Amino acid sequence: MAKKGARVIIHLECTTCRSSSSPGVSRYTTVKNKRTTTKRLELKKYCKFERKHTVHKETR
Repeated sequence: MAKKGARVIIHLECTTCRSSSSPGVSRYTTVKNKRTTTKRLELKKYCKFERKHTVHKETR
């Protein structure tokens, strides 16, 4: 049985190339607490298409 709580799994998408929207491309996933972080999450991650670190935003 799954845990019930405030933590949810979210997906991150590159803001410059939108790499996760194309099919068959891996995307970053992470976990956030809905109660403490109510806004969308933004993290700097490595984009393999641009070969540099870019801002990745939470998708729903």
